[in-house]
Amino acid sequence: MNEFEELLASVRACRACAGLLPVDPRPVVQVSPTARLIVASQAPGSKVHASGVPFSDASGDRLREWMGVTDKEFYDAAKVAILPMGFCYPGKASGGDAPPRPECAELWRDGLLAQMPQARLTLLVGSHAQNHVLGRGRMLDRVRDYGDFLPGYFPLPHPSWRSTIWMRHNPWFVADVLPVLRDAVRRALEGSWI
Repeated sequence: MNEFEELLASVRACRACAGLLPVDPRPVVQVSPTARLIVASQAPGSKVHASGVPFSDASGDRLREWMGVTDKEFYDAAKVAILPMGFCYPGKASGGDAPPRPECAELWRDGLLAQMPQARLTLLVGSHAQNHVLGRGRMLDRVRDYGDFLPGYFPLPHPSWRSTIWMRHNPWFVADVLPVLRDAVRRALEGSWI
């Protein structure tokens, strides 16, 4: 077993939050040393916890549509890493899921990122991922000013059902941001630069 495989086995066996979660820990990640694109999101929802497959829900359908990729492309771990801020379902809070637990990012994130030297682009999906990587700030401003974060990062809203309402209030996202996102994703997957 090489260093990457040992690290991934440790992540999958992690129980750091046992007793702090409403369900047994079930870390859900998709990573590979050859990944060219990283999807940094918040934490798995209840459906993903049950399936063990990242973004295997309506949010995932919406995110793949935004990215302009097929399921086959999205779930190709050799090219796409899915590395949320929290690897296990955090439970419910008022208005939706609870925020991701901080332990995953503290224990595992840097080590996993260090094992992905070919990554060209990281999609920062939602405010939790953006705040972790970029520091505190407004998600709306970051998504609108996405060009300020390229070539390494592309901030996006979380693709939950609420994003439908958000997109109605911010039509520039579909008209101006999504075409650039799709081009950036395609270039990252092809191994070229933005």
